[in-house]
Amino acid sequence: MASSREYLDFVLEQLSGIDGISYKAMMGEYIIYCKGKIVGGIYDDRFLVKPTKSALILMESAPLEVPYDGAKEMILVEDIENREFLNRLFCKMYDELPFSKGKK
Repeated sequence: MASSREYLDFVLEQLSGIDGISYKAMMGEYIIYCKGKIVGGIYDDRFLVKPTKSALILMESAPLEVPYDGAKEMILVEDIENREFLNRLFCKMYDELPFSKGKK
């Protein structure tokens, strides 16, 4: 099941206070970037982020979910309406994430 454009718009609105947020459509889903680093994505209208150490600490009770068959588990962001939390989460995660490798 593909994610809806409406859910993407909602997530982007919640992240609008964070500098450098962008996205890329990929096979009906959306990859979310922060200043060139992949932070997570929207899969089946669920906002999932990479399980970095800081994300696991900040969301210790959040469920881990698989975005699609064969993928590694990611953390489901349940507190999506809390912009202050999202800002703190992305700031903490940013230093732990590698830059995207890009196309060869």
